[in-house]
Amino acid sequence: TKISFEDKHPCSSQKYGSVSHETAEGDIPSADAGIKSSKRAYVAVAVLCYVNLLNYMDRYTIAGVLPSIQNYFRITDSTSGLLQTVFICSFMLLAPAFGYLGDRYNRKVIMVAGMIAWIVTTLGSSFITEEYFWVLVLMRALVGTGEASYCTIAPTIIGDLFIGSQRSIMISFFYIFIPVGSGLGYILGSKIASVTGDWHWALRLNPILGVPGLLLLVFLMPNPPRGASEMQGSVCIEHTSYLEDVKYLLRNRSFVWSSLGVTAMAFVTGALAFWTPTFLSRARVKQGIMPPCVKEPCDPSDSLIFGVITVVTGIMGVFVGTAISRKLRDRLPSADPIICAVGMLSSSPCLFLAIVLAGTSIPVTYTFIGIGEVLLSLNWAIIADILLYVVIPTRRATAEALQIMVCHLLGDAGSPYLLGIISDVVSKLQATSLEWRFHSLEYSILICPFIGVLGGLFFLFTALYIKEDRRAAEVLAIGTAGLRTVVSAGV
Repeated sequence: TKISFEDKHPCSSQKYGSVSHETAEGDIPSADAGIKSSKRAYVAVAVLCYVNLLNYMDRYTIAGVLPSIQNYFRITDSTSGLLQTVFICSFMLLAPAFGYLGDRYNRKVIMVAGMIAWIVTTLGSSFITEEYFWVLVLMRALVGTGEASYCTIAPTIIGDLFIGSQRSIMISFFYIFIPVGSGLGYILGSKIASVTGDWHWALRLNPILGVPGLLLLVFLMPNPPRGASEMQGSVCIEHTSYLEDVKYLLRNRSFVWSSLGVTAMAFVTGALAFWTPTFLSRARVKQGIMPPCVKEPCDPSDSLIFGVITVVTGIMGVFVGTAISRKLRDRLPSADPIICAVGMLSSSPCLFLAIVLAGTSIPVTYTFIGIGEVLLSLNWAIIADILLYVVIPTRRATAEALQIMVCHLLGDAGSPYLLGIISDVVSKLQATSLEWRFHSLEYSILICPFIGVLGGLFFLFTALYIKEDRRAAEVLAIGTAGLRTVVSAGV
């Protein structure tokens, strides 16, 4: 099968931004495709879920073996945080470009190209020697290039394959692999490093598993017309400028406030995901449970435990959040942002208690971490679904890209590095004290619960506008039967 970079069908004479009721030859309308179309859509979601799993496994493998990396390269907390920051920065900066391409060109080709780049750079980063830490930093930045192409586009394909409650279910399955992949990154990364005695091997598993993922994308992934689910598989697109797209999104109050809420959530989850295993390891040293790590591989216990907790609580949170949303959405139009607000606001005191009690009781700390992660995970699928139903189909990839850029720019791009800097500054007050090394990281992590409260407030503001903005998106996307709805900056 020859893959063309542009969508080829009779509607190609139409321009981006308009939606008509003409059926594109070669595109299978959902009303006629029956079981065959449904099966292909479900297979597509399964492939996207597998690649999403690998993306998040790779993202947190570094965190799972961070003490070993610190010893190997002899780097400080702030320098360690830079590994995650450069990855997120490249991911963030390139997301708008891929969003622009994803709203205009063949999304399958873009994802395949990104997957190839991800496999090559991830594998390359596993061969860095002790003298070339800067090369590891560079390779981690390039890994973000591959992930940006995939994460920006994949949710929009699901949005074009399903609609309504079925879309919510598929989105929940897709986003459940964020905590599952993150947890497996800790577990497998630390375990492989422990078994082989070399943390480099922990980075090699993901690109190996990525090869079958690439083949699945090439042979099993469709490229549905944008808005196909809303328009029964038959849409035509009219071009609008990128500036018009951005203006439309900035006027969408639900999109703006929910993006700020996602940003606060990204700050909290990014910082905690990167630093928690190391923080708990230092807590054990402070309590005298284990000696400090002086030679890699370091004790992987906390990475393993935290990984298991992340997987279990992530699955629970996503399913519970989706179930509550489906039950309340018809009766309460603002249910989704309210659920997100409750999740953020109620998780903050749990995370605060987990942090302040880490120095005295590891089991109690893990208990509060588990409760906090369940509450945070309520939001994963819901925030994605909010974007899909308040933004018209032809601007979803751009919306995904802008949301990714903002939430990483102000969220997890800087939070691991910021916490590392604060920890380094505080630790200099008693540079030789192992106990103070624990407290320095503890004081820096305490920022997170307060940012979580701010995120909850942003979602409450989203609830004020969600009904109006959702209805406006539906009117623009569906239009009136037999007529063409032209989307422009003046609508």
